[in-house]
Amino acid sequence: MAKKGQYTYEYPHPAVTADCVVFGYDGKELKVLLIKRGAEKEASTTAYAGEWALPGGFMDIDKDKTIAHTAQRELKEETGLKLGIKDFKEVATFSDIKRDPRERVITIAHYALVKLSDVQADTDAEKAEWFSIEDVPSLAFDHDKILRVACSRLRQNIHFEPVGFELMPEVFTLPQLQNLYEAILEVKFDRRNFANKMKHFGMLVEVEDGTPRHGTRTPIKYRFDKDNYDRLKAQGFQLEF
Repeated sequence: MAKKGQYTYEYPHPAVTADCVVFGYDGKELKVLLIKRGAEKEASTTAYAGEWALPGGFMDIDKDKTIAHTAQRELKEETGLKLGIKDFKEVATFSDIKRDPRERVITIAHYALVKLSDVQADTDAEKAEWFSIEDVPSLAFDHDKILRVACSRLRQNIHFEPVGFELMPEVFTLPQLQNLYEAILEVKFDRRNFANKMKHFGMLVEVEDGTPRHGTRTPIKYRFDKDNYDRLKAQGFQLEF
């Protein structure tokens, strides 16, 4: 193994990081989890200290099996969120030569969908908070660009993946589900057409919770039928609006 400061090849290697775009939903707005950067403990620079950024950090080349493991570890360290490897979806690679003032850094961005929960800052982060997509402050590095690309990828994937499984509560109403899809796609749907579309594919199961219904004033509650959704997806299912 090469000593610190030496290379095993004739050319230097770039550093590799993982950045995490974590989406949540509060019933009305799509949100993203951000951290406020603190002073770095192991660097001679305080790049973007005190500014908001996406959670993430450098790959541990001795311990992280994949870049997704880096994303998993860094997210837990900086926000307290514990996600599985399969919860992360790779978005894109960002490698502009000037994207990081510290050194040449290539980052692989991932996104994840979670139910809103408490987060706790740790390590290099001073603070971790949820922000509405509409109220995101200017972000450090090229994280504004990463967030835009991740939002675009989420809008594409909503047609092929059960996005609501991760973001909605276990039991919900159709208006709540419609609000989620409208928040992600940034469009407005006709309520009746949206309901008919969702019911047509058999992805929803009515939930009887003993609540008395008074005509149309009491909304019907549903849960997702994931097994049926997976079956439809395997057959080439695509949800069009």
